[in-house]
Amino acid sequence: MSLLNVSYDPTRELYAEINPAFARFWQAEHGPVSIAMSHGASLAQARAVIDGEPAQVVTLATPYDIDVIAERGLINRNWQARLPNNSAPYTSIIVFVVRQGNPKRISDWPDLISDDVAVISPDPKTSGGARWAYLAAWAFAQRRTRIEPRVFVQRLFANAAELATGARAATESFHGGAGDVLLAWENEAHNLVAQGGFQIVTPSLSIRAEPAVAVVDANTRASNVRAAADAYLEFLYTLDAQEIIARNFYRPFDAGVLQHNESRFPSVPLVTVEDAFLSWHDAYQTHFRDGGVFDQIRAAP
Repeated sequence: MSLLNVSYDPTRELYAEINPAFARFWQAEHGPVSIAMSHGASLAQARAVIDGEPAQVVTLATPYDIDVIAERGLINRNWQARLPNNSAPYTSIIVFVVRQGNPKRISDWPDLISDDVAVISPDPKTSGGARWAYLAAWAFAQRRTRIEPRVFVQRLFANAAELATGARAATESFHGGAGDVLLAWENEAHNLVAQGGFQIVTPSLSIRAEPAVAVVDANTRASNVRAAADAYLEFLYTLDAQEIIARNFYRPFDAGVLQHNESRFPSVPLVTVEDAFLSWHDAYQTHFRDGGVFDQIRAAP
């Protein structure tokens, strides 16, 4: 028995721990199972599944990326109702990574629009993490500045000399010496800090990022495959998996596990997509579709 998990960029380390733990759990009752992984920019991964990559499960950076697959009939449209917390077994936030000593004295979002700050970010057209970061910056401008949000975000991305295809590529670029600050998932930031020479700056406002998971119905018609795929995603909500999730600096769904690991996760005011943008569908159609606000601000002189 084998499963393919098509996932977003920075989950390599997480599933390197989750997958053998699930394999032990499953084998005790059902026999051997192996899980193959595919990683990349989240929307690009969704499109790969649409184009025929035979994933049994997807674990992607935004609910919208799974909705894209569902719109093609490969996943039931009620997928979010299948698992707790709208099928998000953990949450995350967007933080900044700076070089040790923070030479540009970056402390919050307004520092990212200074003329002398070079920002490293993935491309919101492909990367779920970049879309979360873009929306966090927009929400910050709405709530904490007198700058029109469109102008604020335009200035921020004008400081991004290049946009990496995905979160891990952006991290590698920053690690290699590019830029002054990296917009990053919280877990990705901790992975970079562990390598030495970097530190995390948590902004005064971030966004409750909710990566989501789903079984790909079209690729799990065999009953034994479906049972394993369902069990794999349900396993993410077990105490063992939630502890692995927390250890890898993703914010676990389980309140007890989160409290037990609270020292890992600084408290920060968070907005949600629903609060600030009505829904992911609305946010995507306004900001990230071809010709949307993001394309317009990138094209502006």
